[in-house]
Amino acid sequence: MAKVIIVYASMTGNTEEIAEAIRDGVRKAGIEPEFKSAMDAKGAELLDYDVIIVGAYTWGDGDLPDEFLDFYEELDGLDLSGKKAAAFGSCDSSYSAYGAAVDTITAKFQELGADVVNEGLKIELNPSQDEKQLCSDLGEKLVAAVTS
Repeated sequence: MAKVIIVYASMTGNTEEIAEAIRDGVRKAGIEPEFKSAMDAKGAELLDYDVIIVGAYTWGDGDLPDEFLDFYEELDGLDLSGKKAAAFGSCDSSYSAYGAAVDTITAKFQELGADVVNEGLKIELNPSQDEKQLCSDLGEKLVAAVTS
């Protein structure tokens, strides 16, 4: 059975809500994922999983959030070849760098050799019911990518 981890950083709860909807999709596909705040996760843990789903909100003008930085820096040097990966995050269109954290995470996955399954799921602030369905669909799609 495929092993899935979801790691997220959330200040207002928006990114956590997106992560929960993705988790619902993974569960719907028959897998109970590991679900962690970035502050409770270690980069090296990702090596133990087949599917890696990581999310963060974008801080300020395109930065990763402070509580995400330690986890992100621990990713340096990992070999994620053969892993399916996806990034997500809540975004705010009032800033010029819309969802830059999602782009940064996606680029890191590519740098580390992961097979990035989506271009990065960006949700404006908190997810609507339709967007929660998109998140759930992403969770299912990622499980299908390793079980089919």
